[in-house]
Amino acid sequence: MKKNIEISEINIIPVKPNRGLIGFASFVMDKQFFMGSIAIFSRPQGGIRLVYPKKNGVDCFYPISKKIGDYICTAVEQEFSKIIKI
Repeated sequence: MKKNIEISEINIIPVKPNRGLIGFASFVMDKQFFMGSIAIFSRPQGGIRLVYPKKNGVDCFYPISKKIGDYICTAVEQEFSKIIKI
């Protein structure tokens, strides 16, 4: 069983800040799954948090462990910081 995942092809779309929303992200996980429409929000204490898409109030996808959620957030934050100073 594979223990590490690969996050690649991270794409960031910055938006005019609105109630903490600062952009949207998409990426490819393990060269097999495209993940898109992930909202990027700024945190008051610095950094970002990711909000995964829902449809009719039901989660479409999301990380099920804090470890992988933090890994994805760090990868997106690094890519976002290349575009905009947060």
